Amino acid sequence: MTDATEQAPASGARRGRGGGGAARRAERTAVSFDTAKTIERNIPNLEMLSEEALNIIEANAEIVLEEIGVAFVDNPAALERWKSVGAEVTGERVRIPKGLARKLCATAPSTFVQHARNPERSVTVGGNNLVLAPVYGPPFVRDNEGGRRYATIADFEKFVKLAYMSKWLHHSGGTVCEPTDVPVNKRHLDMLMAHMTLSDKPFMGSVTEPSRAQDSIEMCEILFGKDFVRDNTVMTSLININSPLTFDATMMGALEIYAEHNQAAIISPFIVGGAMAPVSVIGTLTQVLAEVMAGVAYSQIIRPGAPVIFGTFVTSIDMNSGAPTFGTPEAAHITNGAGQLARRMGLPYRSAGSFCGSKLPDAQAAYETANSLNMGLLSGVNFMLHSCGWLEGGLVASFEKFVLDADQLGTLHHMARGVEIDDNAQAMDAIREVGPGGHYLGCEHTQKNFKSAFWRSEVFDYKPFETWEEEGARDSQALAAVRVAKLVDTYVAPPLDPEIRAKLDAYVAAKKASMPDSFM
Repeated sequence: MTDATEQAPASGARRGRGGGGAARRAERTAVSFDTAKTIERNIPNLEMLSEEALNIIEANAEIVLEEIGVAFVDNPAALERWKSVGAEVTGERVRIPKGLARKLCATAPSTFVQHARNPERSVTVGGNNLVLAPVYGPPFVRDNEGGRRYATIADFEKFVKLAYMSKWLHHSGGTVCEPTDVPVNKRHLDMLMAHMTLSDKPFMGSVTEPSRAQDSIEMCEILFGKDFVRDNTVMTSLININSPLTFDATMMGALEIYAEHNQAAIISPFIVGGAMAPVSVIGTLTQVLAEVMAGVAYSQIIRPGAPVIFGTFVTSIDMNSGAPTFGTPEAAHITNGAGQLARRMGLPYRSAGSFCGSKLPDAQAAYETANSLNMGLLSGVNFMLHSCGWLEGGLVASFEKFVLDADQLGTLHHMARGVEIDDNAQAMDAIREVGPGGHYLGCEHTQKNFKSAFWRSEVFDYKPFETWEEEGARDSQALAAVRVAKLVDTYVAPPLDPEIRAKLDAYVAAKKASMPDSFM
């Protein structure tokens, strides 16, 4: 993992490196276009469940698949595929004999590379790696100026720029917000164009209709080249399971397209404890494992070796209001246990994020988000969707919270490094130099290490009270708004071959012209 290097500002002029404190402060606060390398954990995973508990969950998940089964609705072809591998199909219910799903899952890779159009930003998913991606799916956005409102394509493009400019984010994401000013049947084209042209980080494909998944493949063939897409994974997609135990034709249709083309899919139960799953941790994990095994197995029926991620989205429920709750101990237990189950299956793991139920990026949002982010790191998550920007239970993508969360992701990078024990880390030279009663501020070891010794926020205020008060006594939201403006003002699009851009524009224009607008 390397620190970001200073880049040219939007004007194209290189920042000066003159002497003195002002120059050093300018260097520390310069906007960076670079991205930290994927997190590689040098700390052990926290494992809460005993071997006995894991064996119980795995045995019960097999019972669920064999005796209760799962529903593949409105998808006759899927039912025929299941019959062909030995499953019992009654109507739309698929019952999977003990051991069959796990046997089918065995062909899924334990790690895979998702290639970015900038090879330096490609990511490896699985193993000890953690890939961080932004919020996904909110129909509303919020900022200090406009408040809460329906999202537009301009908002979407702004989020893509922020993700590109954010050092600690490795991935551009997918539907960072839902651009409601663009027809439903065409907005996936504009969203993909934004990811492909405004950023050079990896991105996600469309899953809202199988034909849109096919459009995603074809646009990637223009961007990367048809041969490259045939032989490599260039997209990840989010395939949600309609918990409990239901696989709908829309999501499965998208999964079929991506698996056929060797593109990655996150097989992810959507769990609200007490509503879509039992209220108990072990019961929920049993259902999660059964659903994931069925989904992963189906992807491998389509194409053995297709890359998949063991996913779970977990929240509990407020039994008084029915509202989802986040950052709770129960969600932490499920996140952690699912990570253990994923590793036993040899699959990459997706969970956690900047989850909160708060309406504003306030103390509630911070507490709930911190609980979820930290548990994700400790639970061995490999792909963290929603890692920044989530507000109001996922209904809102907040610009201020986006940069606050993205900034805090730096703490995950530094925590994951673990503790070094080399000669420099032992600091015996510094202890000898300072001796009893001295201080370390001016010693050689401090001077050599001060730039990299401690993680430092690029948003929070560390100034003395008097200076903070003179500058307007700004809280974290106000500071984040300044950060958003600074990133957007200094944004420079990554270069893209004009011929490729022209082909993408022509493809999108032709697709849009081929069908009338639909907002349904």
